[in-house]
Amino acid sequence: MKQHEAVIKVMERSGGFATLGHLNQEVLKVSGVEWKTKTPFASIRRIVQDKRFFFKIKPGLWALRSYRTRIPLEILPTELVSQKEHELFNHSYYQGLLVEIGNLKKYYTFVPSQDKNRKFINRKLGEIATIRDFYRFGYDHIIRKARTVDVSWFNVRKMPAYFFEVEHSTDIKNSLLKFIELQDFNTNFYIVANGARKSEFEAKVLLNAFVPIKSRIKFIDYERLSEWHAKSFEIVSLENNINYGSRL
Repeated sequence: MKQHEAVIKVMERSGGFATLGHLNQEVLKVSGVEWKTKTPFASIRRIVQDKRFFFKIKPGLWALRSYRTRIPLEILPTELVSQKEHELFNHSYYQGLLVEIGNLKKYYTFVPSQDKNRKFINRKLGEIATIRDFYRFGYDHIIRKARTVDVSWFNVRKMPAYFFEVEHSTDIKNSLLKFIELQDFNTNFYIVANGARKSEFEAKVLLNAFVPIKSRIKFIDYERLSEWHAKSFEIVSLENNINYGSRL
């Protein structure tokens, strides 16, 4: 079997589309393929950019051309689905990337109750987040605010290590106000958004109200997030090959 055929096979199993992270995890498991390279993940990245077989849906998400008409409508940009539905999918998609990264890094992951039934690829967010009940690490009014954050990562002591807000179309200032309420905890704060919104983020984080946490808030765009997601799966796949014997 050729290398691109292995990628196609994994995508077909996933309904014709998959994240690059998922491909990094599964393609090397396909039997009958010889990679003969020290950089198989670079090969996978190159393969999905072959326009004869694949096309890019959004950062980190690729699909088979032969499956274009079978891909759920809310995933593809189309006038047959409302802008609101596309925005909901995009929001939950980036939440899902963050949850999977957190899981790979051995954090306890949480998404708000109102988001648990939203789809990430072919699964619900509540199915991939590792905790159902938000850890009560502070006063009730703090917990009420913190549990609305789009994605939370907790450490082994059940304390918040990272808070992420995905700002696909809403006001970044609202997320910054949440983070201000949580400033007394040793937590990393991230705004996740389209790269075009970085200047908006930079302007708002300079407001006097946010001075106490300015140095603790970081911006990550969708492309960098998708790269982080793919790289996280690369590391796990490499570790598995080291532990169980290399097949590369």
